[in-house]
Amino acid sequence: MSTAQPPHPSAHRRRWAALSILVLAVLLLAIDGTVLYLAVPSLTADLQPSATQILWIGDVYSLALGGLLVTMGVLADRIGRKRLLLIGSALFGAASLVAAFAPSPEWLIAARVLLGVAGATLMPSTLSLIRNIFTDAKERTRAIAIWSAAAGGGAALGPLVGGVLLEHFWWGSVFLINVPVVIVLVVGGFFLLPESKDPNPGRFDLLSAALSMAAIVPLVYAVKHTVQSGFDALGGVCLLAGLAFGWWFIRRQKRLASPMIDVSLFKVPAFAGSVLSQFIAVFALTGLLFFFSQYLQLGRGYTPLQAGLAELPATLASIAVVLLVGWFLTKLGAGRTIAAGLALTGVGLVAIAIAEGAASYLWLGLALIPVGLGVGLAQTVTVDAVVSAVPPAKAGSASAISETSYELGVALGIAVLGSVMTALYRINLPAGLGGGEEHGVRESLATAMTILDPASAEGEAARHAFTSAMQTTSIIAAIITLAGAVIAFKVIPSPKLVGERVAADH
Repeated sequence: MSTAQPPHPSAHRRRWAALSILVLAVLLLAIDGTVLYLAVPSLTADLQPSATQILWIGDVYSLALGGLLVTMGVLADRIGRKRLLLIGSALFGAASLVAAFAPSPEWLIAARVLLGVAGATLMPSTLSLIRNIFTDAKERTRAIAIWSAAAGGGAALGPLVGGVLLEHFWWGSVFLINVPVVIVLVVGGFFLLPESKDPNPGRFDLLSAALSMAAIVPLVYAVKHTVQSGFDALGGVCLLAGLAFGWWFIRRQKRLASPMIDVSLFKVPAFAGSVLSQFIAVFALTGLLFFFSQYLQLGRGYTPLQAGLAELPATLASIAVVLLVGWFLTKLGAGRTIAAGLALTGVGLVAIAIAEGAASYLWLGLALIPVGLGVGLAQTVTVDAVVSAVPPAKAGSASAISETSYELGVALGIAVLGSVMTALYRINLPAGLGGGEEHGVRESLATAMTILDPASAEGEAARHAFTSAMQTTSIIAAIITLAGAVIAFKVIPSPKLVGERVAADH
């Protein structure tokens, strides 16, 4: 099941060199998930998308990615994780070119779908390769901590990268920067990554693959549509369809000799609790971050680069988790560490809500530190628990479950909290603002600032409505995250090396 550690120092160095390629892959995906946030004002001025199209541009990437992760994780187990990662990287570069030069909102949405499809080939492969390369539990925890820092830090680093690019180039540059990174990824991966696959994968079930996506996509769309437009027949049909396909998918997995997902894993408290905790942390953080960059630019008047630098405390805090995770696990154990991470995140979100109304940036910067630290801590330990719960041959499938919860958290976070944010903004707007162009003002703050004079009383009223909506949304996100901390504390066991114990128990 596991191979012995390579005895030679060169082999040891090669493992960590291979990790650098895997970290580059997840860093690319994480940055691409948030780098667009700062570009929303400039692409709004250029492409004139509606408020609904802005939300789709933001979350269709994670929607496509989340819908295909299970399928791609199983596919990686069968055809080879390295092979799928390299193919997906090349596709990601091509889709980035399409997105960079999109002439309309519809083109950009389609390009983001392609990026999500390509991204789905990368994420399960990175985690499953780590599971197979690092057979020692302590080394694997350290490697996953670095991987998680790249995922969390990359998400927070996205706005900074976007700010630097947008300071000098057009909005399409946030996608064009992917191309040279992809070249390094493909070349380095070809030479440094070992190939691995499940030696006895069983038959690939096309129906299960279709059902997994048919369950996820309608559910996300139903939530998004209902929050945006109210509950109607379309939202109800999509909700029922998603639930029905999800029930069919689970029922089929229980009957198959070689299922895409081993649903019995969810009977293990550590596994199920870790997946749920990861979802909650990402849901709250990403839903807020999508509008946070707009708040900094449009609400506080920062340039894109200043906005990116303003979010740097969260980035640095999430990277610091690499140094702190071992101490937390030793003192608290896995379950309490995850709970502590979620609690820190919740406290930070409350602090952000308070600081958003303050004139000084100092309080906002300080509030970002517990958010970055908390999410990074929870993310690292939950991922380690999930991928350690299965034998290496099934690493792709387990990684896919972990990444599906992550990407569903991203998609639903933007869909739900983003839609709540938009609804609150519209409620807070004074009636008649913008006169004959009131509809455009109510679309979004980004659109309002192209219609209203930012220095006028009307512009100030729109910014105040947006800031108030942000504060309320931050409190909602904090409540959700603190509830997740309670769940993690009660459900997830806290002995050391929980992943190994789960594997043994299972």
